[in-house]
Amino acid sequence: MANKPLNDEIAGALAQFFFNGVGPSHTALTQAFTSAGLIKHDPYNPVAGTPTKQQRVLTVCHAAQRNPEAAGKLTENLLNSLRLQGAFRDTDNATNIRALRSAFLHVGWSLTDEGRLDRVGSIDLETGGRESLDEQIERLRRNIDDPGALLGIAKELLEAVAKFVMEDSGMPLDRRAPFDMAITLAFDRLKFSTGRVDETVPGATQVRAIHGSAKKIALQVNELRNLQGTGHGRTLPTGITPETARFVIREVTHVAELMLSTHDRQMGRTPRS
Repeated sequence: MANKPLNDEIAGALAQFFFNGVGPSHTALTQAFTSAGLIKHDPYNPVAGTPTKQQRVLTVCHAAQRNPEAAGKLTENLLNSLRLQGAFRDTDNATNIRALRSAFLHVGWSLTDEGRLDRVGSIDLETGGRESLDEQIERLRRNIDDPGALLGIAKELLEAVAKFVMEDSGMPLDRRAPFDMAITLAFDRLKFSTGRVDETVPGATQVRAIHGSAKKIALQVNELRNLQGTGHGRTLPTGITPETARFVIREVTHVAELMLSTHDRQMGRTPRS
């Protein structure tokens, strides 16, 4: 299992939960640092009661980044302490939670409403199957406030859904199949293509247009992701506002659900709600 992440942004976001003396106790912090093997970096003087809890967290987190295993353990320990203290249920922490969620998302992790971490990014259909697709859809919904970090995840979700549809239909795609090809073949398999709609049926023209729009959204998400450059792009392309990006991410979840539910129905399964 991958180590839980820790960098300066995450450290700062975690430390905010302890600003002005709030959050878990000094004793809880000592236990978290000790369990992670980082107590030697803790500047706390229990007699003087200094420095503050916020400064302790920042100092130890900074030192921990030199040791990925210890850093991962420290991140988990601090999250455990915050969960036990009820920090993620406290509405007064809404701003801190959003900042922490964004910090984790930028390094490929999703923070749940309960304060637990899930790895996001590549979807392993061989081990996760259909459930992994449903989970990724929920992660996108949960992290909609940071669309710049989600374009890559959204693109990978649509690609994984397309490949799942083809493989589950007995027509697996080559792993190297380009994104556009995967989407086009999956839409054809789902009978979303223009020529597969009976135009004599009332509403058929409108349905065809809706399916065409769904495909355009999928293809444009890939283009937007490419505009972010190589690696894990974090900022939005210059011409895209955050409002538009959030709309796109929401629509990706709708397109993915449309593809999966249609596939379920065609395979004789009850579409999942």
